[in-house]
Amino acid sequence: MTSSANEKTKRISAAQAKAQLSALMARAAYGGERFIIERRGKPMAALVGAEDLARIEGGNEGTPKGALALLGAWPDARDEEIDSFLADV
Repeated sequence: MTSSANEKTKRISAAQAKAQLSALMARAAYGGERFIIERRGKPMAALVGAEDLARIEGGNEGTPKGALALLGAWPDARDEEIDSFLADV
């Protein structure tokens, strides 16, 4: 098992994950750890606690991100004004 940039995220092989699933689930749920499960060194899946997943998903499905989110912040702005601003950026 190796750590990544995030100290709470660890890389683990699929075989290790299978052998230690119960312990890894407890560590994810109660310790806030995250695991990247790899097969032949390639990331395949992630194991995170349910609370962590809810925080990651944030209930924001369908909500615009980035520059698109700005459009909703200016309901009274004309399209030309927004286009001009985005062109300047």
